Amino acid sequence: MNKIKLVGLDLDGTITQHKTKLEEKNKRVLQEICRKYKAVIVAAGACQRVFEQLNRFKINIIGNYGMQEAEVIESAGSNQIKLVKDITVHKNRAEITDKIERLRKMTGYLGYQGDTVEFHQSGAITFPLLGTKAKLEDKLSFDPNRLKRREIYHLVKNEFSDDTVFIGGTSSFDIVPKEFNKYTALMNYAEKYGVKENEIVYFGDDYGLGGNDEHVYQSKIKFVKVDDYLMLKECVEALIC
Repeated sequence: MNKIKLVGLDLDGTITQHKTKLEEKNKRVLQEICRKYKAVIVAAGACQRVFEQLNRFKINIIGNYGMQEAEVIESAGSNQIKLVKDITVHKNRAEITDKIERLRKMTGYLGYQGDTVEFHQSGAITFPLLGTKAKLEDKLSFDPNRLKRREIYHLVKNEFSDDTVFIGGTSSFDIVPKEFNKYTALMNYAEKYGVKENEIVYFGDDYGLGGNDEHVYQSKIKFVKVDDYLMLKECVEALIC
């Protein structure tokens, strides 16, 4: 760890429970990391949502797989978020909805709560198997080992062959333009600060097939597996000791 200059961290499942506020124990871990290193959150979600989930913690954020980037600065006694990158890609919503409906018929996920697909402002797409209004407890218990989604991952990839498909969250797939992924986003961020690939360490939980950390895991970046966000402190011990 002596060579490390930049620490990248996934959010959901690594620092927090999925879409759940940052807890005090892991807040202290983040504070210790930020005291010793340059650090950035590399998230699947939008920067504003991540900022609020972290209780407005002062750490820069890469959002939407690199489609967004935000600096968090202290202003007038509180932390504020400033977007420095915000890419929007326009998609044909009717065409995408048709693809999602075909996938539901192929896979049997015909019952859902809320909308069948979520369109993000950036142009990123979420295919929520349980629907956009499913209860959090239902989503958490649906596919904790990601096996259900890995079974149909190839079908979703084939339907969205012009994009990159990730097994996202707890019960969904994230679909973004082909050029965006966490590895590319993190390397672009590192380049701005003159940090090399072998000077980065990344902490993540979703490193398996189709996982949104898989691109980083398959790279030369040092990757530390965090299989339980409650064990984050133990996972970063070698970094902050």
